[in-house]
Amino acid sequence: MLVALENRFVPPIFITCILIAAHLSFGILESYERTALAIVTAIAAELAMGRITYGRWPHPASAYITGISVGILVRSPFLWPYFLTGLISITSKYVLRVGGRHLWNPSNFGVSAVLFLAPATVSLLSIQWGNTLWPMVVIWVLGALIVWRVGRLHISATYVASFFLLSFVRSSITGNPWLANVAPITGPMYQLFIFFMVTDPKTTVGPKWAQALVAFVVAVVEMVLRLAEIVYAPFYALFLVGPAALLMETWLQRSKVTRH
Repeated sequence: MLVALENRFVPPIFITCILIAAHLSFGILESYERTALAIVTAIAAELAMGRITYGRWPHPASAYITGISVGILVRSPFLWPYFLTGLISITSKYVLRVGGRHLWNPSNFGVSAVLFLAPATVSLLSIQWGNTLWPMVVIWVLGALIVWRVGRLHISATYVASFFLLSFVRSSITGNPWLANVAPITGPMYQLFIFFMVTDPKTTVGPKWAQALVAFVVAVVEMVLRLAEIVYAPFYALFLVGPAALLMETWLQRSKVTRH
């Protein structure tokens, strides 16, 4: 029980560290008010929908992660995208479900949906750590330790390794320097993606080999989208691949039950 409780609080603490390190280094937040709005919206929506759906108050840790992710990632001069993204993210958990589980990582779904619906008023964080290495090193080390602790390091490692290898492919196709293709993965946006979205326990398939395979496929689809010059390729790649993998796993499991 104590280990489970500790593991529940580790990701929220870690994502708060990412927020503090990134904001102190580069001032990544649009404003404290916008980030707070995203967090409060996500937690309020989680509490209300959890109470209505299951008759009990859900733990807010997951909603806090969703809200703070939205607050970090979303860029807009208006307040409503932060509210809408937080609300859509949590709503997707309760509406878009198959086999008793939600299909999309909430913040991935919310961010992707708002980017698609309001591209003229919403963009995403594009800041990188630049020449300031200490925040990046600290976050990567802490992130690796935390996902290792919760049994998800192989997912992050597979994605990162695939990204690096596929960067050579993109460089050979586009003619751009390899370092230019690798550089995006060093930014805070990708750190959220690698440590919180791709590894989300609720939206990943069961077997470890399948989890690693899905991470590789996400990297491949991202490469294809990048070659097509589609902005925010990693989010769209996970949006497409993650649910497809879960649906396939659910279908295979049901097929086995039917045969027996």
